[in-house]
Amino acid sequence: MNKSIRTRALPGTALALAVSTVLTACGGDEASSDAKAEGTVNATPAAVVKDPLVATFDGGLYILDGENLKLTKTIEMSGFNRVNPAGDENHVIVSTDTGFRVLDATGQALTDMEYKGSKPGHVVRHAGKTVLFTDGTGEVNVFDPADLSGGKKPEGRTYTSAQAHHGVAIELANGELLSTLGTEEKRTGVLVLDEKNKEITRNVKCPGVHGEATAQDEAIAVGCEDGILIYKDGKFTKVDAPDNYGRIGNQAGSDASPVLLGDYKTDREAELERPTRISLIDTEKKKLRLVDLGTSYSFRSLARGPEGEALVLGTDGAIHVIDQTSGEVEKKISAVGKWQEPLDWQQARPTLFVRDDTAYVSDPSKKALHAIDLATGKKITSVTLPESTNELSGIVAGH
Repeated sequence: MNKSIRTRALPGTALALAVSTVLTACGGDEASSDAKAEGTVNATPAAVVKDPLVATFDGGLYILDGENLKLTKTIEMSGFNRVNPAGDENHVIVSTDTGFRVLDATGQALTDMEYKGSKPGHVVRHAGKTVLFTDGTGEVNVFDPADLSGGKKPEGRTYTSAQAHHGVAIELANGELLSTLGTEEKRTGVLVLDEKNKEITRNVKCPGVHGEATAQDEAIAVGCEDGILIYKDGKFTKVDAPDNYGRIGNQAGSDASPVLLGDYKTDREAELERPTRISLIDTEKKKLRLVDLGTSYSFRSLARGPEGEALVLGTDGAIHVIDQTSGEVEKKISAVGKWQEPLDWQQARPTLFVRDDTAYVSDPSKKALHAIDLATGKKITSVTLPESTNELSGIVAGH
């Protein structure tokens, strides 16, 4: 996660709730792109959709009204596309084979704004900035999402990694840029740059670095194959996993909590590990807790609630609401039927996206999408779509 990203190897992600939370939902360790964007560019759309959701399907994008789930627009785009919030109140970033494209979700039209490059990867939002990492080039683009409203591609900071790799970057409130280190074959850690892209510090004790999330008080964490690496107040702290191989590849953070939610895998050789344990990482106490849910989940299963609750959509069909401090599963909310994660990470599976106190859950097997009230556990509304959906996202600013 990071949801946000386009990858091709082992599954892994995260969805996020607030501006400082990253959609790190990620399907693996390398980037892959095979889509062709065919949507018509239209800078002056005729209709406006309030609080839109955007869902991908094999052949394009669906735009839906976030309140009643009414399908308001279908945009044709061939291939496998991915979606992440852009960070403002109108736009969503679409990853295609040519790069990151900007979709005016409220206006229901693709714009002509594009950050070109092969294998577009993670999209990170934090401290009023949006950061794009292009895996095929190692290029990082940072911009103010508010500038998207001008109709022209925003000018912003750029940085190019020493070598292209499946990575991620985030700009902190003080202007520091944290970006991963690696090659196409191996990733080792992260470095931190000042506002002029001069290196301040680095840490290379994070094998297989993958994913990023932000906790309360701007604690930044990246996942490793043996735990998690935290950067806070200019210092790195490594929190080791209890297993020799304990991979935390996808994380979800919340401004309301110092605790991060992460996945947790222990079988290095598995074609597809279906873990039942999740990790809770306390960025203040620098401690890691494992919680066994009794059900597996996928890289599109992680999210955070309005009070920082850890939310996991299990293959048992329920949203598991976990107290992020105690690790106690407070309740289970029935969402969809039982399902199994497919071997191919690009294949559709139930996906969780949370905005405010509403959880949106897709059910590809029934071509359905549900809106669920997290407080009551009741379904607000449901819709059946023409095709099964895959990824699910929407605007988040103002929520």
